[in-house]
Amino acid sequence: MHALDVIFRPQSIAVVGASKNREKLGNVILRNIIGSGYKGIVFPVNPKETEIEGLKAYPAVSAIGQAVDLAVVVVPAERALDVTRDCGKAGVKGLVVISAGFKEVGKEGLAREKELVEICRAHDMLLLGPNCVGIMDTHTPLNASFAAGFPLRGEIAFISQSGAMLVAILDWSVKTGLGFSRFVSMGNKADLNEADFIADAVSDPNTKVILCYIEDVKDGEHFLRVADEATRYKPVIVLKSGTSQAGAQAASSHTGALAGSDLAYETAFKQTGIIRVRTMSELFDLAVVFTRQPVPRGRRVAVVTNAGGPGIVTTDSIEAGGLDMARFNRETIEALRGELPAEANVFNPVDVLGDARTERFRFAMEKVLSDENVDSAVVLLCPTAVAEPVETAEAILAVKEKYPQKPVLAVYMGGESLAPGAELLAERGIPCFTFPELAVRALGGLVNYGRIKERPAKEELPVYPDVNPEVVRRVFSRVREDRRRTLLGSEAMEVAAAYGIPVTPVKLARRAAEAVTHAAELGYPVVLKVASPDIIHKTDVGGVRVGLQTPEEIREAFWEIMERVHEHLPRALVYGVDVQKMYPKGTELIVGVTRDIQFGPLIAFGLGGIYVNLLKDVAFRLVWGMGEQQVEEMIKETKAYTLLRGYRGEKPRDIGALVNVISRVGRLVSDFPEIVEIDINPVFAYEQGAVALDVKITIG
Repeated sequence: MHALDVIFRPQSIAVVGASKNREKLGNVILRNIIGSGYKGIVFPVNPKETEIEGLKAYPAVSAIGQAVDLAVVVVPAERALDVTRDCGKAGVKGLVVISAGFKEVGKEGLAREKELVEICRAHDMLLLGPNCVGIMDTHTPLNASFAAGFPLRGEIAFISQSGAMLVAILDWSVKTGLGFSRFVSMGNKADLNEADFIADAVSDPNTKVILCYIEDVKDGEHFLRVADEATRYKPVIVLKSGTSQAGAQAASSHTGALAGSDLAYETAFKQTGIIRVRTMSELFDLAVVFTRQPVPRGRRVAVVTNAGGPGIVTTDSIEAGGLDMARFNRETIEALRGELPAEANVFNPVDVLGDARTERFRFAMEKVLSDENVDSAVVLLCPTAVAEPVETAEAILAVKEKYPQKPVLAVYMGGESLAPGAELLAERGIPCFTFPELAVRALGGLVNYGRIKERPAKEELPVYPDVNPEVVRRVFSRVREDRRRTLLGSEAMEVAAAYGIPVTPVKLARRAAEAVTHAAELGYPVVLKVASPDIIHKTDVGGVRVGLQTPEEIREAFWEIMERVHEHLPRALVYGVDVQKMYPKGTELIVGVTRDIQFGPLIAFGLGGIYVNLLKDVAFRLVWGMGEQQVEEMIKETKAYTLLRGYRGEKPRDIGALVNVISRVGRLVSDFPEIVEIDINPVFAYEQGAVALDVKITIG
């Protein structure tokens, strides 16, 4: 038995709040359950009635006297808690609370929702909702919702945070003939959430593809675990609206500024194999393609068209979408050249010309799909005077049957004259689009999922035996005692060094003479930086002097920094200056961390220095699931990687040393969840090794 069988396959259902009034939701839901063909027992519950819709009514669930798997609650919110207690005492296993009036209405509703969850957990009841439309399963069958209509049976699970979105899609799907395995309206997600329903859909034999509309994620770590596992078995396609709360924070570091409001979600989807779409049309285009076509073995696409212009547009879309135009073997080219008109293009895209009838299309499709260098095909038909849309559709279907392992998508670029052929293709399992860009985008989703399924197992960061967490705890304790959240430069360097991150030696000087002494110990030349938790970008206020070679220069720089800082920020708390050993110039990079409220630490790598926010050459990964292989992939995603490999005669930099730095930063923020932000900018990369020159750390 699956975890959510009491929701999707209950043996018995009580409708609490059932009504004789056919205008009320309690009656609509009861009739929907009966009308869907549900084969279990249904109990209407209403203390004022003895019979509803031909069924015996009961005053309470506890009065039924028989086992009840699922209760659908549609009573006013203020009565829902008493009803839930009664269901708990009666041994109900699952609850769908349709009623509104919970956290969506404010403080009082939030308190009511928390109590609802507490009651359900005390009685070990699963809870869907509150404030939801309900659920449907076409294979049970069961329609425990107040939606008008019931979807056609199919293999698509649709999980929605928006009830309005669900009922709109249901209405649309019936019109277009698209079938679904189940619909889920999650409502307020007080208990069961998107991760729970994704996990259950993966184990559902009637579901082939999982669609989600979400506005947020309830439990980030649970979602990551479930998604990473689920996408290895079935495609999970998500339309995410809204922005994460992390982006609403005022970011003080470079990393925080670069990590936009939606970036954590984008990174989470990428790392867990979720296919993200931006529009509703793309969501369902992909759903159709995934249910009706196989995942190709590669990214090589062939195009067959009766019009040159659309063929070129398709080619452009294929290349722009990261797919490859297939290169035919010699036998295919010679066969095409021998049978097609002399004016036809026998290379990819194959242009069979505007006077092509069905047999010419059939021949070209046969030769193209038989080529071992072709993984999938797109066939385009424009409405010429001799076009045979239905006959051509039948030919495409016949050829496709011979090559079931290769996906074929059609583009019928026209209107009414092509409609019968397009409908035939769609009915028989070949998705048909009006424009080539849409077809290529959908095919790209199939190809991308082939890579997703074969991705390596989730990684973990190394555990480093040489780290010293006790040093970090002492520094953080000292900072808290000082009632600060931002570490001084010397403190941040001490923390980084404790985790084996190579840093330049730094000493805090409160007086000019002390700065001179530190410089002598570190060795010239040195850098002086203002030490203040209130000043993040020190160069902006004249708080940095570099290349100091003598005691006189140090004294002069010390007082100049103090004067400039006081002039620009007279209220800033200044502890003195950090005296830092100056290192030779290397390739300037940034390594940073910002902590996302849903998914935890988000790590960044890219080109550093003063232009980091201008160039924005940065790649991101969540620390969750990030091992050294993921770190290497992140580095390769940036333009900085071209420089690191050696550019225009420059010698390559030590990429292994950078992997070590990034991985150790990831371990640091994993071990210390109180770290809110880290900004290491710049990190100098050399032919051998790397070193952090400036480290900023903020704790919560």
